[in-house]
Amino acid sequence: MPEFRKDPLLDRWVIIAPERSQRPIEFEHETYRPDGFDPFAEGNESSTPSELLAVRSHDSSPDGPGWRVRVVPNKFGALDPAGDPVIRNDGLYSAVDAVGSHEVVIECPHFEVNLSRLSAKNVEEVLGVYRDRLLTHERDPRLKYTVIFKNKGPAAGASLAHAHSQIMAIGFVPKDLSDELASARHHFETTGQCPYAEVLAQELTTASRIVFETPHFVVYCPYASRFAYEMKIVPRRPGSHFGQIQPEQIQDLAEVLKKALQKIESALSDPPYNFVLRTAPFRTGSLPYFRWHIEIYPRIARAAGFEWGTGCFINIAAPEDAAETLRSQAVD
Repeated sequence: MPEFRKDPLLDRWVIIAPERSQRPIEFEHETYRPDGFDPFAEGNESSTPSELLAVRSHDSSPDGPGWRVRVVPNKFGALDPAGDPVIRNDGLYSAVDAVGSHEVVIECPHFEVNLSRLSAKNVEEVLGVYRDRLLTHERDPRLKYTVIFKNKGPAAGASLAHAHSQIMAIGFVPKDLSDELASARHHFETTGQCPYAEVLAQELTTASRIVFETPHFVVYCPYASRFAYEMKIVPRRPGSHFGQIQPEQIQDLAEVLKKALQKIESALSDPPYNFVLRTAPFRTGSLPYFRWHIEIYPRIARAAGFEWGTGCFINIAAPEDAAETLRSQAVD
């Protein structure tokens, strides 16, 4: 029988309904239709705005060949780095200029669709770029939060096939994160325990939703997953800010992220997906009730009227079954 499940971290309900996976679906996965020109490829640097940061060989020059990871402003960005976010009120309505930074992280110089197919060292360099951009944005007093995310495949929102992710630095803390922080803080003040540490301990004890673990990280399918085959990567070590990640952690995380994506691609025939790095807002100090983490959402089922009308998602794969399938995938 389907069941409602409540997320203990977010005070949010979902419906776990594996029976829904048996519905006939006439739609097929969307595929890229490249036009033959790759603006993100090495040698085509003039096709992008000037780079903000690059991991490149010492004998190479900015905005030229010789790079391994490159960060550029999004050519069609939703944010503008100039100006100040001054609120304008009009009766019940408020508006403010969308000041911030919208960036593209080009994850490799050669054409490749999947981050998982890059070397662990290359993935480590991508993660290092995430950290460095976070620390740069934190120094800008206009900015309060940076979201780092990846859209892989047209169904997940990607418009170009070349492996890339995005960084958006904004002048407010998103409500979704504010609610998560408030819930976690309430739990901590009530029980004296970090809710993320408690969830991790229970998942490790139960084990049925664990996909794999390493010395520094645990990968599992959350109890109240909104998406089929959703995974969460959580560090064992307390830490609320990804910008403070330690070298040994980032090296391990590269292997972990690569393996997690390989398992999804193997189990679901290379599906579209999103991943999001959730970290604490800027200049908040160490938060004992929050732990940064990465959430991976395969896009194999679409949200529809019920989800938009209620905010309650229907998950067609029980997390326990999803974890068992993902564990069984033999990947390099």
